Amino acid sequence: MPFVTTHSSPPVQLYFEDHGSGQPVVLVHGWPLSHRMWENQVTALVEAGFRCIAYDRRGFGESDRPSVGYDYDTFANDLHDVITTLDLKDVILAGFSMGGGEVARYLGSHGSDRIAKAMFISSVTPFMLGTPDNPTGADLSLFEGMMAGVKKDRVAFLAAFFPNFFNDTGQADFPADAIAYAKSIAWRASPVGTLECIRAFGTTDFRADLAQITVPVLVIHGTSDAIVPFEISGELTAAVIPGSQLVMIEGGSHGLPVTHPEQLTTAMVRFAKES
Repeated sequence: MPFVTTHSSPPVQLYFEDHGSGQPVVLVHGWPLSHRMWENQVTALVEAGFRCIAYDRRGFGESDRPSVGYDYDTFANDLHDVITTLDLKDVILAGFSMGGGEVARYLGSHGSDRIAKAMFISSVTPFMLGTPDNPTGADLSLFEGMMAGVKKDRVAFLAAFFPNFFNDTGQADFPADAIAYAKSIAWRASPVGTLECIRAFGTTDFRADLAQITVPVLVIHGTSDAIVPFEISGELTAAVIPGSQLVMIEGGSHGLPVTHPEQLTTAMVRFAKES
């Protein structure tokens, strides 16, 4: 199995999959999933002539499950280790949900020497937490409640979480087994990682990181996202990055790769191909 060893202390083995050839697209998954969430997008991007690298964040998927390092500075350094170990250049970064935070912090701390473009999909940027200078953010009690639910019964919490993730209200056209598959991925994750990532994506301020971005950016967000509402995330992310493109998917859930795969993939491939 292919792994990248991080330079963190202690070192961590990060699992990755590498498909296709051409300009590299590095896919950063959301919480509480793994690289497996990108199946549809990897297929489409490879068919479009790109090389796709999808890796598992520490604590998730097939990667190591350390007890420390669940903060965005460490996550960005882990991403840097993936990029430099594989000697990737002219990279297109794509981050989903909390993975958008990795993309922002990477560009804010490591720069864009190896990066050509960036995509923020259902992203937690610019800042989820409500503060005096971020009045539209969520109250801290929301994230504390999520952490309490994971601590009490992680499996039960996930069972209640995923219907909102995909906006599943029992509609006949909802993808069969989507929630079961998502839960099977999330169950494998480190309980510590699952818990601490809530703190990370709920309280980390990415506004300074976004202000440093100079590469072309695509922001994709569902207008009916019940987990990371468009008005406090995608809309603001696009507004603070000059020249960024915004694709709003009408009625789109948080889980766009499952509920709106064709619209999402079309937007990603189009942006990746733009000169």
